[in-house]
Amino acid sequence: MQDKITKILKAIADPTRREIFHALVVAATALPITQISNQFDISRQGVTKHLKTLEDAGLVKIDTKGRERFCYANAKPLQEVNQWLKFYEQFWGDALGNLGNYLDSQA
Repeated sequence: MQDKITKILKAIADPTRREIFHALVVAATALPITQISNQFDISRQGVTKHLKTLEDAGLVKIDTKGRERFCYANAKPLQEVNQWLKFYEQFWGDALGNLGNYLDSQA
């Protein structure tokens, strides 16, 4: 079973899924799948497949109201990815600082 960060990274690795997620974030409200599909040059079934991947990663919530399914963005899982990346940000900051100090000492 994939861990949470792996699912999130897999979900946002695809440019179409990033665009769908971005459209939902910008809308700041739930959108029907039909409206989301109309924004892309892929089939409704293709959009639904992308939404399922985003939902599995926790980045999208889907609610059914009557015959329509509404989707909205949930950006909270990205906080976990951000925390994971902060470790490497510190690593690179330290590595570049050490390189700068080394180069300064060689001058």
